[in-house]
Amino acid sequence: MQKDLEDICLKQDNGADFTFRGRLFSECSWFDEEQNALTRQKLYVTDTNDQVYYIVRKCGQQTTRHAYRLAVSGDNCVINNGKGEMTLQFDMLMQAVRGLCGMDAAEATPSLSSVEEMLRAANA
Repeated sequence: MQKDLEDICLKQDNGADFTFRGRLFSECSWFDEEQNALTRQKLYVTDTNDQVYYIVRKCGQQTTRHAYRLAVSGDNCVINNGKGEMTLQFDMLMQAVRGLCGMDAAEATPSLSSVEEMLRAANA
């Protein structure tokens, strides 16, 4: 049974607030003692089965807010931050994620079908 959907508006620093119909799927937060920064991350699932990632970081008196909408279409991922949009082949996106996570090329990369399966599970 799918959770009830609601109208959501996420404020962003770039002025392009995200408004969509969806539900919160997961969230986490962590504190970086070296930077004295608290980061909160939320993942939403929209009524069109897209995912929206929302990242809020507070360091002292400064707060930053960014949101990204991700839509999977065939072998491509469309990423939108409210001001601009880019389309990447899924393999390129996974390569970038591996690099950002410090993983080398020999480490396993999830297949498009396994990611789509996870996204379907998020929408169940």
